[in-house]
Amino acid sequence: MERFWRRVGGCWLLPLGLWTTGAIAAEPPLATAERLTEATSGCPADPLLAPNLADPLTCHAPDAAPVLLEQVRSVAELSDVQPTDWAYQALKSLVEKYGVMAGYSDRTFRGNRALSRDEFAATMNNVMVWMEQYLARADFNQMREDFATFRRLQATYQKILGDQRDRISQLEALAGNLETQQFSTTTTLGGQVVLGLTDGSNANSTLPLRVRLDFNTSFTGKDLLRTQLEAGNNGGDSISQRNTSRGPNLLGTGGILADGGGLDYVEVPNPVALRKLYYTFQPLPQVNLTVGARLSPRDFIDANRFANDSLKNFNSSFFTNNPLIVQSQVDRPGGAGAAVSWQLGERSPWIVRALYVAVDGSDPGTGLGLFGGSNQGTVELEYTFRNLVTRLQYTSATVNRTAINAGGVNFEWAFNRQFSVFGRVGIGRYSGFNSVLQQNLSLTPVTWAFGGTFREIIIPGSVAGVAIGQPFIAGDIGNATQTNFELYYSFDLNDRVSFSPAFLIVANPNNRTTGTIFEWVVRLLYAF
Repeated sequence: MERFWRRVGGCWLLPLGLWTTGAIAAEPPLATAERLTEATSGCPADPLLAPNLADPLTCHAPDAAPVLLEQVRSVAELSDVQPTDWAYQALKSLVEKYGVMAGYSDRTFRGNRALSRDEFAATMNNVMVWMEQYLARADFNQMREDFATFRRLQATYQKILGDQRDRISQLEALAGNLETQQFSTTTTLGGQVVLGLTDGSNANSTLPLRVRLDFNTSFTGKDLLRTQLEAGNNGGDSISQRNTSRGPNLLGTGGILADGGGLDYVEVPNPVALRKLYYTFQPLPQVNLTVGARLSPRDFIDANRFANDSLKNFNSSFFTNNPLIVQSQVDRPGGAGAAVSWQLGERSPWIVRALYVAVDGSDPGTGLGLFGGSNQGTVELEYTFRNLVTRLQYTSATVNRTAINAGGVNFEWAFNRQFSVFGRVGIGRYSGFNSVLQQNLSLTPVTWAFGGTFREIIIPGSVAGVAIGQPFIAGDIGNATQTNFELYYSFDLNDRVSFSPAFLIVANPNNRTTGTIFEWVVRLLYAF
């Protein structure tokens, strides 16, 4: 019998297909490279199937405890096989009816492990031996029953196999069509169309429209060249009017001092314009570096899952970003600059971000360059603890010749899938001559905003949100107590279209003689 054993790496191996009940099969070929690797480490790695053994198969390395594979007489002996498992009945039949399965000495089956070619061959050999035994005993009744079972299975799965063949054929045709008509091998095309129907205090009904096309190109799979084109109808709303009864709007969507609210997608010019153009790559692991001729600070800092996207959550630009940290006079036009994001370790909860954007940095005709005109530099430190994310921020900016320094805190906390809260707080310092207001400023504004979101209310997949805050609390100019409020409800009509009604209030609006502003909006978004 010694010729039937193989000694590999100090371990005696018996081929799985060698032993059968009442017969000895021919010796299989020498172990494959995969099995040799397993053998040198001690014993076969997790053999799933074994022959019907009179005695357990023992394989051990010189310094290792033996690993035993024992014949299972009943599926109940296997501790990791439950009656609710999808393969329970099949395993029960193989064990109790045919006797061709084995388990580990610890009474486990380990059914999630992949089946190797050697194990499959050994199992097929055991099945063939079992059939030879039944034929030798002329147990034709048992064979007829098994063949009838095979026929039923064949009939049951024939339609499923046909459906799968049809699906594969359709996918092959679709893939061929995409290969011949694809937009680009390296670029994907996406787009957004947002339309709002709005009306409010002291204003007419309007239909602000914004259209964006995104061309996202990747050359290596770890980089991104983003190009975005934008156009609109220059629509407005009652909160973000550019001119008020007391002069320019200081706290509107494009406010002179800061972003004080109004719909985020208003005041988009008619001509098609280049909104974004930048390239992001990884010079080092966990480090993303972005450089470009057209960047918007909001794309890289002050993120918040629950209040950062006017197409999915709050409509008001004030609840989209901290108005002191993301300066609207820099963010809305965008500019040339760079941004970096560094995660301090592969699984570190700490991320450091920094950016610098100059509005006139890409236009040599102005003579202002990267460090003249309106610009901002920001650093941000983010820390994640389970479902709580906190960001500490600092911005230094020059807007309309006024020097601005501001610090802020941004947090988001998801209690569960249905309920979450968020908040932003900031304090800043405005000093120097303002070229638009034509006066010297010496302000110490404070800003704050808090809110929450609720999911799955009435309609599956829906999201509702409510928020309140004050964008620019400062004396000496305008009204220091402007308070913004928004309530929205959003749900998807299909995979590409979403619908969202919302209601906005601005109490004590800055730099206006009018009282509280009430505004409603119905937002329709198409994205592809």
